[in-house]
Amino acid sequence: MNRAPLRFFFDYVSPYSYLAWTQLPALAERHGRTVELVPVLFAGVLNALGTMGPAEVPSKRFYIYKHTRRIAHELGVPFVMPEAHPFNPLPALRMTVAVRDAEARLRLASALFSAMWAGGGGLMEPERLVSVVSSVGLDASVLLAEARTPEVKDQVRRNTEELLALGGFGVPTLVAEGELFFGVDSLGHLERFLRGEDPLTREELERLRHLPIGASRI
Repeated sequence: MNRAPLRFFFDYVSPYSYLAWTQLPALAERHGRTVELVPVLFAGVLNALGTMGPAEVPSKRFYIYKHTRRIAHELGVPFVMPEAHPFNPLPALRMTVAVRDAEARLRLASALFSAMWAGGGGLMEPERLVSVVSSVGLDASVLLAEARTPEVKDQVRRNTEELLALGGFGVPTLVAEGELFFGVDSLGHLERFLRGEDPLTREELERLRHLPIGASRI
């Protein structure tokens, strides 16, 4: 049986990434899987696709803040909007990439998500980021230096390019056996897929992949 890791493409700027993360470790455990963290820059995805982010559309921005709060209530997880949003997630993304040990990276990601979205004080100030890193037993000064290296910066860029190459268009995106599941609301679909209960047949997938476009507004 295939027990490949569930690959989690995410950005700390995304409240939906946080909400998915609150559920993902338990989901993975139920199916005997591990989670591979793949930090990406959501803004880089948007730039590559030439699309606007949800927080760049004023009416949508207000809606998603209400929507994510309601989802958090439904899931029973803490949720506190940061002082400002969007914010620059690059320092946190690079520090996550800089952690080589998989278990330590998972601990750091959990702590960073909590700091940003669960009332943990946010990540806007550099000292907050240092505090979060230290709280999970990592050397913040070493990690900060690593995060500034070209290798780490390039890895975030490569992660972002990989998501695009896989057909991804946003965060969070989960990849299992090459199949993409986008958004916190797709976790149930992912779980059914892992149980072998996906309603989509190979033939239907191929038909949908090549479905003709009947009209265009351009």
